[in-house]
Amino acid sequence: MSATSITQLIRCPSCGVTNRVGLNPQSPNLEPVCGRCKTPLPAFSPPVTVTDTSFASVVEGSPLPVLLDLWAPWCGPCRMIAPVIDQLAAELSGRALVAKLNVDENPITSSRFGVQSIPTLIIMKNGREVGRLLGVQPKAEILRRLQPLM
Repeated sequence: MSATSITQLIRCPSCGVTNRVGLNPQSPNLEPVCGRCKTPLPAFSPPVTVTDTSFASVVEGSPLPVLLDLWAPWCGPCRMIAPVIDQLAAELSGRALVAKLNVDENPITSSRFGVQSIPTLIIMKNGREVGRLLGVQPKAEILRRLQPLM
């Protein structure tokens, strides 16, 4: 793959196999298909950015479980976990909503949840907090906490 392509792992909704897909900005019209069953794979969906204003409609109004990443751009651990959050957004597309909230720009929501350290990952279902993970967490642990809700 070229240096300008981005590689994502996308789970096939049909057979469940994980596919490594190169998303190339020079040819965005190519639709990826599963290597095993040839079913079209869901398009890459980055995490949704939420704000104090959009939080209620996007996160609390979501019919899907939500993984909310509370972060800040200056935070080293937040930058470390960002690729995992991006992978989860792509892999869980259609089964869970992955959202990001910048705590510096959105103090109302971050104080509402009593966020004192970042990154903080809040798991929500039906508009209510059902789980919380603090600090950098392995992808497997995040998935383990989300699985029962999907």
